[in-house]
Amino acid sequence: MKKFIYFIVIIIVAVGAKFAYDYLTQPSVLEGFAAGNGRIETTQVDISTKLPGRLEAVLVKEGDMVKKGDVLARIDNNELNAKLMQAKAQVEQAKQQKNYALAMVRESQSALDYSKKNLTRTKSLYVDDNIPLATLQESETAVERANAALQASKVQVIGAEASIQAALAQVKSIEVNIDESILYSPVNGRVLYRLIEPGEVVGSGGKILSVLELTDTFMTVFLPTSEAGLVDVGSESRIVLDALPNIAIPASVTFISPEAQFTPKEIETEDEREKLMFRVKVKINPTLLEQHLNKIKTGLPGMAYIRLDKNKPWPQILSNVAKIK
Repeated sequence: MKKFIYFIVIIIVAVGAKFAYDYLTQPSVLEGFAAGNGRIETTQVDISTKLPGRLEAVLVKEGDMVKKGDVLARIDNNELNAKLMQAKAQVEQAKQQKNYALAMVRESQSALDYSKKNLTRTKSLYVDDNIPLATLQESETAVERANAALQASKVQVIGAEASIQAALAQVKSIEVNIDESILYSPVNGRVLYRLIEPGEVVGSGGKILSVLELTDTFMTVFLPTSEAGLVDVGSESRIVLDALPNIAIPASVTFISPEAQFTPKEIETEDEREKLMFRVKVKINPTLLEQHLNKIKTGLPGMAYIRLDKNKPWPQILSNVAKIK
């Protein structure tokens, strides 16, 4: 009886060994593809204030969806409005100074014309010996003084025009700062963090909100040299999330690190962590993302598969691709 049991055990072991050998030596269904694990990431955009001031309002909450151009927050601009009124008053003052300078030009021109006519009469009288030389010289001096006064008036006009331009530039600068006190969303996305509350004073460059640019969602994976050397920017890829194992998300390679590096701790085995790998960024199709903005969740783990041979068809396990409308 014992010999029979031993015989059965030997048969089971032999069959198991044969099955294991066949399984390990069969061609991989992913031959011609590179694969790496990672997590879904999204580009984070910080909304910061250009100018220091007191935060007047924050119009969104964490988790809110926002569109490009939406008003997210406002900085109190009462002081800027007062400076704007002062700058506009300086513009008007400079314009009045220019008008005064133009009037002086007209007056100086009139005085010069009169002096020239008087000099002409004086010369005629001097030729006829009706006036002394001193009188002629006085008329010539009067013309020179009138001409100098005219040139000085013209310089005042140029100075007044420069003052107007400087005042207008000041107005423009303040208006730009007033516009900068209203913070808009630069992207379509979701509010990740609300860092400052209304009433708090924020310094120049202070962060108020963080927004996720959902249309720039990707996964970073690490590939060995043998595979990274076959990957090109633009290589077709597909991402399978642990939460959605039956759906392949279309993507493409948008970045390949020019230098090898040690893989991060997310790589599970110690042997893999000890190897030098190349960082590869696989970005999800932006059109697909636009159609499912509300469903995008960062941090989800999964696998990214990259096709190394353009002529090789995708395997059956990656054929159920999310449709792009």
